[in-house]
Amino acid sequence: MNRKLFIAIFTLSLLSMAALAHGQIIKIDGSSTVYPVTEAVAEEFQKAKRGKVKVTVGISGTGGGFKKFCRGETDISDASRPITSKEIAACKEAGIQFIELPVAFDALTVVINPKNDWASTLAVGELKKMWEPTAQGKITNWNQVRPNWPNAPLKLFGPGADSGTFEYFTEAIVGKAKSSRGDFTASEDDNVLVQGVATDRNALGYFGFAYYAENTKTLKAAAIDDGKRAVLPSAKSVEDGSYQPLSRPIFIYVSKKSAGKPEIKEFVAFYLNNAPKLVKQVKYVPLPGQAYSLGLGHFQEGKVGTVFAGKPEVGVRIEDLLKREAKF
Repeated sequence: MNRKLFIAIFTLSLLSMAALAHGQIIKIDGSSTVYPVTEAVAEEFQKAKRGKVKVTVGISGTGGGFKKFCRGETDISDASRPITSKEIAACKEAGIQFIELPVAFDALTVVINPKNDWASTLAVGELKKMWEPTAQGKITNWNQVRPNWPNAPLKLFGPGADSGTFEYFTEAIVGKAKSSRGDFTASEDDNVLVQGVATDRNALGYFGFAYYAENTKTLKAAAIDDGKRAVLPSAKSVEDGSYQPLSRPIFIYVSKKSAGKPEIKEFVAFYLNNAPKLVKQVKYVPLPGQAYSLGLGHFQEGKVGTVFAGKPEVGVRIEDLLKREAKF
């Protein structure tokens, strides 16, 4: 290695070490569902800071993200469901306090292959029949779900066990979080699930609305019948509360310790101020402006804790969330 090249590499190493020493890296991990929002915010923030602050965004799933967060390994955790009692206890044991900030609403979307011409509408009971633990090894063909459907193999794709989407879906559809058959193709990477359904006529899967919206040419969304009416996922059906039970708030959780850093303060303020525009860009549903103002106020005041009880909740509507935030 020549002397000039060595000096250049050495100088870059020193600069990287200096950036680390001054806390110039913001570490985020967690939900693959929240990832498109946080990644969009991170990109815009880094542009605004002209490279002075680096933001890393991982996708280890909501549960995987909270494990890292409660060990103090990340500054912010993306979550597609509220923090659980077990996770609250783990954070408390490690001395990690957190600020809970809702950032958007999502329509958890059940998707089928475009060549599937029989399952455009699915009842909650039919989804339960497909996904409940007792279905494992037994409900393997479409006609076992509904007799007039084809005698064809039922190929299922879904998030892994560390996913908040997996937990929410099983709570909403089966009636108990993480209660699911195990013989399906699982991945924390939603793009793997997209490809699985897009390439198999007999496939069905579920994930956040943004991943469906990016792939409408290769996927078809199923309307969900909750016993009142069949409704397709959309911004309108989430806003008016008619898309049930698969509509849900999504969050970021900020470590109180990290919140004391200037770059974290700046990033979170940037996130909440720009969320309405960027949430729409990635095809999720923005919260009312008041919700972001309340969230920013809570963050600036250092309000720690959660407005949820640490237990899974299904059917929380935008107006319900706003009332909770107003009382927090």
